[in-house]
Amino acid sequence: MASATVPLLDDDTIPFGEEDEMRDPSRAGEKYTHPYVTFFHLFFRGAAIVIYMFCGWFSDSFITSFVFVVLFLSADFWTVKNISGRLLVGLRWWNYVDDDGVSHWVFESKNSRINKHEQRIFWLGLILCPVFWGLFFLMALFGLKFKWLLLVMIAIALNAANLYGYIKCNYGAGKDLNSAATDFVKTQLFKNAMDIMTKPSTAQPPTNVRPTGIV
Repeated sequence: MASATVPLLDDDTIPFGEEDEMRDPSRAGEKYTHPYVTFFHLFFRGAAIVIYMFCGWFSDSFITSFVFVVLFLSADFWTVKNISGRLLVGLRWWNYVDDDGVSHWVFESKNSRINKHEQRIFWLGLILCPVFWGLFFLMALFGLKFKWLLLVMIAIALNAANLYGYIKCNYGAGKDLNSAATDFVKTQLFKNAMDIMTKPSTAQPPTNVRPTGIV
């Protein structure tokens, strides 16, 4: 069976995988390589949650609150799918329709220099926000607030789509989601444990001997 040729995206100003060549060399030693992307990765999804929680303080109109939350959710979905995932963790997922009208999903991963701080922020934001919307879903369901339930379901769908897409990118498109999620949790726990074990102690005096550790 011949494999189909994956077309290039029409909006690819910079080809996928060549972002490192466009990186500003002056930011090589900074903690965050993409500070603005990192900020907006959290801003839009955080703003949607804050507006949902406190919209009653500023307006009694459900329509106004609904529109503002959906606008921020849409901005978040587009930003995470097209910008922050590509720059912060080197992953991208998208869809195209071939000449026969068949829809194909593409999950891409590139080998590039990933900033560990930005990577941690990316995955924390991607995972924690759907948890908040899941709690809001339960509150709206048991509170019989059905009009808010519709809004929460939209938020869960948009957040879950990006979460699913990037897990598939990170662990392979052909892998089962349950095993991919399990592997992801194990990997994150292992990384956190290794960070704690290999973190140098600030109480030790400086020495010329270079410590050895697991890389």
